[in-house]
Amino acid sequence: MEKSILPSIPAKRYFTIGEVSELCGVKPHVLRYWEQEFTQLRPMKRRGNRRYYQRHEVLMIRRIRDLLYDQGFTITGARNKLQELVGLDREARRAGGELSDADFIDDAVTTHNNLPMLALSSGDEALQTLRKELSQIRDLLSELH
Repeated sequence: MEKSILPSIPAKRYFTIGEVSELCGVKPHVLRYWEQEFTQLRPMKRRGNRRYYQRHEVLMIRRIRDLLYDQGFTITGARNKLQELVGLDREARRAGGELSDADFIDDAVTTHNNLPMLALSSGDEALQTLRKELSQIRDLLSELH
């Protein structure tokens, strides 16, 4: 199958499902289905359950599209390959010194709570406070078990 050329992604913070549909060459109902199948894909939802995707999610959708449509993966195969690619990418960034503790906090906050991404450097006072709070939460949780 021949790869289709997709439009460049504009420099915006959030994209509607219609915009993502056009940017990725995938119909909106397919995007909603993929949200159920790929746990990494979690657009922010606002009033009326409207979805707002961030740039990294648009890139992930393009990657999913490539795996399914261009490389011929099944949904399960694409899900496994995506997890593998994300892990390899993270390892490469960490080995190259491009990944800080803030990136891991960033990923956790974005993935699990659909909150805006944090922009913290490792020396930031807010990061130190967050680390302390997370440590206290971990200690409390370990006491419960």
